[in-house]
Amino acid sequence: MKHTVLVVGLGLIGGSIALALQKSPNVRVIGYDANDNTLQSAKVLGVVQDVTKQPEVAVKNVDILLFATPVNATIEWMEKMKTWDVPENLIVTDTGSTKSLIMQKAVELKQLGITFIGGHPMAGSHKSGVLAAKPYLFENAYYMLTPHEDEDDSRVQQLKEVLQYTRAKLMTVLADTHDQMTSVVSHFPHIVAASLVHQLAQESEGNTLTKMLAAGGFRDITRVASSNPILWRDITLQNRKQITNQLANWQQEMYRVQTLLESGDDVQIESFFAEAKSFRDDLPVTAQGALYSTYDLYIDVPDYPGSIAEITAYLADERISITNIRIVETREDVFGILVVSFQNTEDREKAAACIERRSPYEVYIS
Repeated sequence: MKHTVLVVGLGLIGGSIALALQKSPNVRVIGYDANDNTLQSAKVLGVVQDVTKQPEVAVKNVDILLFATPVNATIEWMEKMKTWDVPENLIVTDTGSTKSLIMQKAVELKQLGITFIGGHPMAGSHKSGVLAAKPYLFENAYYMLTPHEDEDDSRVQQLKEVLQYTRAKLMTVLADTHDQMTSVVSHFPHIVAASLVHQLAQESEGNTLTKMLAAGGFRDITRVASSNPILWRDITLQNRKQITNQLANWQQEMYRVQTLLESGDDVQIESFFAEAKSFRDDLPVTAQGALYSTYDLYIDVPDYPGSIAEITAYLADERISITNIRIVETREDVFGILVVSFQNTEDREKAAACIERRSPYEVYIS
């Protein structure tokens, strides 16, 4: 069955979905973006097969309309849609990081006979914009769909049949459930990371050496604090109820930790860290989760001239691409002096096997 998909918003997410869907000869992708330069680039680069400057007109001849825009912008588009002449069997979806507000707005479209199935592909990149779009961005990542409880299953299945070309793990949950889960594993951790950075900034005012020592494990666990502040302002506001609940739980946990420290009970303190280690070690390392992963490989190379060139030469020889490379200076809680980042888990596994086979250096996947 042939499908025509209109993607509104051709940034990293919209562009990557557009590229992925073109893996099927039965899917034709039309693109729209408010930025004329982005629209032109998407056409020239083949991110989409055709473009439009009038989505309200183009929608008349499409099967699926996908809004790859921030939640607030998507809600504005959904309001505009009320006046559009849309096909009877049109399916509308989105890519927003929060779902409750979107699905509340979707009720208004449902009353007009328009099917809306919320979506959230849980993958990203340190880059942004249409130039960063990649057809494999969502491979093995979770792609959450949030239809209304009374939605026709055949409509959900129709959307899944098209989205399968992203090679993501498609899952169906309620909007409130989605927002609860993402508050735990994504939204609240961003707040914690930002808070830790604020605390470091205050400590650094009295001792600048503190900031220098943060180049190792601290930098890694607070990486998400470098995310787009405008994006996270909106996510925090949109999901503030669930995040507030997580903050209350966190405060209780911190009170428990404070009590442990005050007691000086070495057995209980060791148990605190041991239980956390056990649970953390059981977390999946081969799948993309809610937080953007850089697929890092830690390599315990000696610090001598040419060691980095040696490693990169091995990888180049086996045609394994890397996205970033850096030396870790503070390593009391990090395995390896060299951190190499890859585009996906397959490349990281190939690299680990390559280095273990061709060198005496130990490698570690955190």
